[in-house]
Amino acid sequence: MNMKCAIRITAGGVSATGELNDSRAAAAIAARLPIRARAETWGDEIYFGTGLALEAESPQEVVALGDLGYWPPGQAFCIFFGPTPMSRGDEIRPASPVTVVGRVTGDPRVFATVRSGAGVTIELD
Repeated sequence: MNMKCAIRITAGGVSATGELNDSRAAAAIAARLPIRARAETWGDEIYFGTGLALEAESPQEVVALGDLGYWPPGQAFCIFFGPTPMSRGDEIRPASPVTVVGRVTGDPRVFATVRSGAGVTIELD
């Protein structure tokens, strides 16, 4: 399977499009959609539980602006739109390594207005 899966992420009052990559973790997430949860924030990152216990795949300690990640310790989906408390300089560093499962295709910085506790939905676009 080498196809990207188009998704829409809505959090609080904002929405952006994205795509899931062809990793096993992304396929498991796609199969679970729609996922509805409550946002947690950590610096310029939103994360929330998926209910999926997945193995790490090519875990990355630093990610790019707009990357979508799966964080195994929290069984969480992560949206990265800027530095986190662990970042050094301009890098975007998760709390611990994540599996990159896709990317935001719109402007990931729209998520900067989302507060902890806001409703989040990921669905097929």
